[in-house]
Amino acid sequence: MTKGQVAGTEPIAVEVVAGKSYFWCACGRSKKQPFCDGSHKGTGFQPVKWTADKSGTRFFCACKQTDTPPFCDGSHKALAAGRGKGG
Repeated sequence: MTKGQVAGTEPIAVEVVAGKSYFWCACGRSKKQPFCDGSHKGTGFQPVKWTADKSGTRFFCACKQTDTPPFCDGSHKALAAGRGKGG
């Protein structure tokens, strides 16, 4: 799977609401990170829909290199170390 462009190097904490759907930006171009604003049009990327099963804080991926979209899996640590994950 192709990874999006890096939008940030730290996860973004979001207070989510049970039952609400969120659309995570997979391309990295959105100005409303970590969520989609339609900037993916023409890129081949699509936002990832996720619906909260309970309210609370969730950490969404900003580096777009995660293997567990839409959530952070620590991939940003490799970017910060200059290693990257490829993609």
